[in-house]
Amino acid sequence: MKLRIVISSHQLIILNSALLILFSSCSVEKQIAKSAKADVLDTKALQTAHVGISIFDPAANKYLYNYQGDKYFVPASNTKIPTCFAAMKYLGDSLIAARYFVTGKNIFIEPTADPTFLYPDFPKQPLFEMLRNDADTIMLASTMIFYPLGNGWAWNDYDQYYMAEKSSFPMFGNVIWLSGGLQYPPHWMRNNKIDTLMRWNNNEFWLRPKYFASNLHPDGGVEPKQREKDRNFFYIGQISGTKEIPFVTSERLTELNLLSSVLGKPVRSGYTTIKKGEKILYSQPTDSLLKPMMHRSDNFFAEQSLLMVSNEMLGVMNDEKIIDTLLKTDFKDLPQKPRWADGSGLSRYNLFTPQDFVAILNKMKNEFGMERIKVILPTGGEGTISSYYKADSGYIYAKTGTLSGVVAFSGFLYTKKGKLLIFSTLVNNHQATATEVRRAVEKFLQGIRNNY
Repeated sequence: MKLRIVISSHQLIILNSALLILFSSCSVEKQIAKSAKADVLDTKALQTAHVGISIFDPAANKYLYNYQGDKYFVPASNTKIPTCFAAMKYLGDSLIAARYFVTGKNIFIEPTADPTFLYPDFPKQPLFEMLRNDADTIMLASTMIFYPLGNGWAWNDYDQYYMAEKSSFPMFGNVIWLSGGLQYPPHWMRNNKIDTLMRWNNNEFWLRPKYFASNLHPDGGVEPKQREKDRNFFYIGQISGTKEIPFVTSERLTELNLLSSVLGKPVRSGYTTIKKGEKILYSQPTDSLLKPMMHRSDNFFAEQSLLMVSNEMLGVMNDEKIIDTLLKTDFKDLPQKPRWADGSGLSRYNLFTPQDFVAILNKMKNEFGMERIKVILPTGGEGTISSYYKADSGYIYAKTGTLSGVVAFSGFLYTKKGKLLIFSTLVNNHQATATEVRRAVEKFLQGIRNNY
C-alpha cells in the first residue's frame, strides 16, 4: 500500500520559509568561516600563531562561528572585562571614598582602595577637602596588608608606569608625576601646594607630590632603571613631556607620612575598623573611573576596582578571595571555567576562552544595557583603538589586550543590517607585530559588519 502525503499550499509556504532560513543561516556561517580563514587564519602574521574566534548572535542565542572558541588563551587586558562587570554590578553609582566618623576635630577614616584620591584626572576631591578643612588630626584604620604586585606580574617592570603598586589607600595613582616643558599639573593641584617646580641640571619640571623632592637623583647605576627596586630612590634624566614612575608603597608611607605631608597635619594609625555610627563619603561617579579604565586600559584602576569590589562584598581587600567568589556566583555558568589571577591582565597566569568573554559580555549587556556599555567601552577612533575601526566609529565597542606575543579583542559589533553581535578574538604566540595582527582582525570584523 502506498502512503500519500498531502501538503497544503499554506504548509508549503511555511516549509519553504523554514528551509530558506536554515540554508541562509548555514550560508552566513560558511561565509564567516571563509572570511576568517582568508583574513585571519591564513595571513602570514598568524599562520604559526594560536588563534581563537567566537562570533555570537544574542538575539538568536546562537554562535555564528567558533574556531577554537572553547580553548584557553592568555587574554592580556581582556581580563579587565570581568573586572569591569564586577565593578559595574557591585560598586553602585558612586565610589566610596572612605567610611568615617568625627569626634570633635578628629576624623577617623577607613580606606576603601579608591584610586581616584588625588589623581590628576579628578579635580573634585571630597575626601581631601574634608580632611584638610574639617579635622586637626586624622586617624586611619589599620587595614589588611597585602603584596603590592599581582600574582604572575613581570617583576622587572616594577618601575614602569603601567605597573603601579596596589594599596588600600592609594594617592596620586601610586606614582610620582614629572611634567617638563609646557606640561604643568592641573591648577587644582598647584593651588593646594602639593606640587613643586624644580630646576635641576638646566632642566625645569614639575614634581608631584613634592614629598619625594629629596628622593630624585641623576641617572646612574648599572641598569637603566627609573627607580631602585625596593626603595624610593628615583633616577631622573631630562624631562620633556610627562613621566610617571611608581613609588614603593607601605602602610607607613602611603597612609601616614605622605598623607601627613599633603595635608600639613598629623596622621596616625593604630585601631582596627569602623563599624558603629560610621558615615560614608562618596568620591566620583563609578563610570567616571570605569571609562578611562577601559579606554586607556588602565591597569592601576582595574586592580584597585577589584580591591574595592572585594572590600564591599567581603569586607576585606583580597584578590584571590573575590575572584573565587565571583567565579562561584556571577560567573558560575561560564562555558569554560577560567583561571583568573588578577584584575588587570598583567599576569600571564590568566587563562580564558573566547566563549567565556562572549558569555561575560552577554551578561553585561543583559544586566546593564548597551547605553551604559557604550559610555564605558571605547569605539572606533577612541582609546586603545584610536587608530582602528574609524569607519566603524559608533558601531563597535570593544576592549583590546596586548602583551608580548598576545593580541586580544572582544566586544560588541553592530552590523549594517542592524544586527548586534558579540565577538571575541584571542591570539597567542604570534611572532608578528601587534599592529599586523590587529589589522588582520580589523579586516575580518569589518567584513562581518558589511555583509551580515
